[in-house]
Amino acid sequence: MSVDRAQEAESSETEDSETESVATAAVHYYTTANVRLNIRSGPGTGYSIVGTLPGGSQVPIYCQTPGTTVTGTYGTSNIWDNISNGEFISDAYVNTGSDGYVASRCS
Repeated sequence: MSVDRAQEAESSETEDSETESVATAAVHYYTTANVRLNIRSGPGTGYSIVGTLPGGSQVPIYCQTPGTTVTGTYGTSNIWDNISNGEFISDAYVNTGSDGYVASRCS
């Protein structure tokens, strides 16, 4: 392998590592209320239930979006947290330490 190709490969590996670090750093985990929580297919109570979480679960919030207003353990909110592809939970049941958005808006 030539010196140029070795430097090129090394540069590519560094860029990949930096991209992974940035993507990992952007996702934070939060604790849900100590109640069984419905996971919905969209940001509202009108969407189908696709699963449940036990109370006190640790969940990632990839993005947040407005939806149905819900009153829960941590207040009343219309913010819904995207915890996985096609999976949303009401922010009113997640201890984020904030009444507002703590992640980027879902696109």
